[in-house]
Amino acid sequence: MTTTKAPSTDTSKKPPTEIFEFPAGSVPRVRTAETQQKTHTTMIITLAEITGNIASAFGLLGAALGVGLIGLKAAEAVGRNPGASGKVLVQAIIGMALAEGLGILALFLAK
Repeated sequence: MTTTKAPSTDTSKKPPTEIFEFPAGSVPRVRTAETQQKTHTTMIITLAEITGNIASAFGLLGAALGVGLIGLKAAEAVGRNPGASGKVLVQAIIGMALAEGLGILALFLAK
């Protein structure tokens, strides 16, 4: 926005008036209650999306850690007692399925 002084045609000592020139095609923006409400609503929606994504990330992180720990302990158990590998495998698969199921629930319910 540039300001220019209007040419003075009178020789008296009046202060010159200023004319505000806006770039072509631009409209001076005035904040009304409606635009403030739209901005406020947009900010709330954005904040809700961010918090939902963070909750999903923590839920999936917990599922990944759970599956990793189950696999670690199953491998330890089979290493200590190779004869029980069938029973350990069944229990490990059930535990991993439950952990994955909770991770998927966290992904879909937090959004």
